[in-house]
Amino acid sequence: MNLPTDRRYTASHEWARKDVDGSILVGISDFAQESLGDVVFVELPALGKQCTAGQVAAVVESVKAASDIYAPVAGEVREVNESLRDAPENINKDAWGAWIFRLAPGATGFDALLDAAAYGKLLEAGH
Repeated sequence: MNLPTDRRYTASHEWARKDVDGSILVGISDFAQESLGDVVFVELPALGKQCTAGQVAAVVESVKAASDIYAPVAGEVREVNESLRDAPENINKDAWGAWIFRLAPGATGFDALLDAAAYGKLLEAGH
C-alpha cells in the first residue's frame, strides 16, 4: 500500500497535511474512498467553523452510504475545496490530492496523529 509520508492520519481514515503557511489540509485516505465507493456528494464545513479534534466537520456521501469526516485536529476552517461541490468524484480519482477543507495556522494536535507507518499497521490489522 502506498501511503504518502508527508501527512498524518487518524484511525477514522482522515489525513492531515501541514502546508508551508502552517495551515492544515484535511482529506480522506485512499482506503476510505475505496470503502465508500463512488462519491456523489460532499457536504463541506462552514468557513470560520471552530472544530475540536474528533468533531464531525464534513460529510461525504457515496452510492453506498454517508460518512462523517472528523476534524483530525482542533482549529478554525479557513477554506473549503469548492471544486468538490461540482465534482465530488475527484475524491475517488485522487484521494491524496482532493483535500476537503483547510484549517487555519495554529491548529493543534497535529503531532499526535499517526504517521504513515503507524497508519499502515492499522490498515494491516483490518481497521
